[in-house]
Amino acid sequence: MRAAIKESKAPKPKKCKNPACGDSFVPQRLGQAVCGYKCGLAIKDVNQAKAGKALAQIGRREIRVRKEKLKTRADHLREAQAAVNEYVRLRDAHLPCISCDSMPNDNDLMTGSRWDAGHYRSVGACPELRFDPLNIHRQCVKCNRNLSGNAVEYRIRLVLRIGAETVAWLEGPHEPRKYTVEEIKTIKAEYRAKTRELKKGQAA
Repeated sequence: MRAAIKESKAPKPKKCKNPACGDSFVPQRLGQAVCGYKCGLAIKDVNQAKAGKALAQIGRREIRVRKEKLKTRADHLREAQAAVNEYVRLRDAHLPCISCDSMPNDNDLMTGSRWDAGHYRSVGACPELRFDPLNIHRQCVKCNRNLSGNAVEYRIRLVLRIGAETVAWLEGPHEPRKYTVEEIKTIKAEYRAKTRELKKGQAA
């Protein structure tokens, strides 16, 4: 006895993808998106633009991946430090310079470029504290760069801000620290997230 041959189902009607048309049609082939040749020509440029945009996005993503692979440990350290510094400048935006009490509207300190994130104990002297926010505070460019950190005045105001006990801890010995690349990436991500949260809070 022969098995009954199943009849193939007729294709369901589809809506033409040409925005200027939109007619319902029965597709004659798999993947047919338009009702006819004219509508296909009409949306050709749109499809090419979409394809070009998708390819460009893929290309940019691949470039970012390649650049990330080429980064050295020093590159990752710089990026993490920049993320921490940005957070500190935003955290202290309402506070005066840690070493001279200047405010943003004082003495030509109007722009963000006039403000640094100054380390109390320098990265060279104590690399273990390079990412510690207790060791970094917003500081005007004049004090940080022109006056080499203005350390004496920095310490006076730092004691008032975080307390003598904490300053003594900063000045004390610290275990040597060798950050791995993954740890450095984590620090960068953590402080970028903290910066975003601060910005949200300030905008609210």
